Amino acid sequence: MSKWTEIRDDIEAEISEMKIDEEVKQTVTQKLYDVVLPSLQKLGDGFVDAIREQSKTETGWCKLRDSIFLPVVIKVTLWLIELVLSKTIAATAAQTATA
Repeated sequence: MSKWTEIRDDIEAEISEMKIDEEVKQTVTQKLYDVVLPSLQKLGDGFVDAIREQSKTETGWCKLRDSIFLPVVIKVTLWLIELVLSKTIAATAAQTATA
């Protein structure tokens, strides 16, 4: 069974019980950070590497798009997702510790 199938099944099992408490939200957030994000980063890195390689034979807007624009958009988006998830996990842990 793939990790995605396992994650999906875990989420579906939790939601089907209609009991979404703080622990469930923390678990989902942690799995997004631990499992989904690394996969997205690997996919993004592969895509960026491929389009940067292709940009070597292009000219004009296509060269700019493939060598700068798309790589920056992809890298910044993934960085923001990682930042938001890590800050959320840290804030939740701090809040749980004081509660």
